[in-house]
Amino acid sequence: MVSREEIINALKNVYDPEIPINIVDLGLIYKLDVDEENGIVKVLMTMTAPGCPMGNYIMNDVEMVLRSLDGVKDVQIELTYDPPWTPDMMSEEAKKELGYL
Repeated sequence: MVSREEIINALKNVYDPEIPINIVDLGLIYKLDVDEENGIVKVLMTMTAPGCPMGNYIMNDVEMVLRSLDGVKDVQIELTYDPPWTPDMMSEEAKKELGYL
């Protein structure tokens, strides 16, 4: 069985190549549904902008990182732009690192 905490920690290893902040702290992960018993992870996420040239790369990285976790049997990723991402969605730490605070 895989826990939500393990999934979040794994996602913190995925970075937008154009921004040196992980996708969790960037606020790109909108929702996680974890069926611990069946090993199914559903991710609702966004990109910093529609048409992000690194979108496919980031989504592939998310899938690869999650599938590498013990207990994960299936990963389902849905991309959305509703609501649109804004810098307000970043963690306080990310805002400080990027000079927003």
